Amino acid sequence: MRRFSLPVLVAASALFPAAAAYALDNVDPYICPTALHGTGTDCFFEAVPQTYTMCRQVKSIEIIEFGLAGAQQGVNGAKTEGCIEKHKRLIARPYQAALREAARDKKKVQGLQALYATWTRSLAELTPGPDEIDAGYKQRVTHPYGVFEKQIQALREPTAVAAAKPASKPATKPAAKKKSASQ
Repeated sequence: MRRFSLPVLVAASALFPAAAAYALDNVDPYICPTALHGTGTDCFFEAVPQTYTMCRQVKSIEIIEFGLAGAQQGVNGAKTEGCIEKHKRLIARPYQAALREAARDKKKVQGLQALYATWTRSLAELTPGPDEIDAGYKQRVTHPYGVFEKQIQALREPTAVAAAKPASKPATKPAAKKKSASQ
């Protein structure tokens, strides 16, 4: 049996070589299910709404337990604060991978930074206001999903931005030639 298992292991290792180190190797698959198959940018785009949802659900549980007004009194908001800190750590690797992938495109880097800023601001705003009513709170904490989606869609459309740039350059060159010809 041992003679057979060693050759099988050697053959299997030849068929399945070790994968190269990948920036998303240690990313929690719960926040980024496509980490093994997608890019760092794809992972970051998945992680933003996913992590926001997790912390929003934790805050919802605190609100159910302590009420809207009592959700932040004393240590009642500690679970949400812990969730936010945990997910800031977990999203760091996908965010850095996305920034590295976009390093040559300044607008995309700025877009990724804006998405990250929107995400952190939205997490900070999970705390209910002192006089906020339930319906207003629920509407306010669901609003970031639309903002995330718009920002992500804008970042996923590099072809539209790239196609617009060459079209605008030839339009300016003929205009400059016409001016020089008329002078």
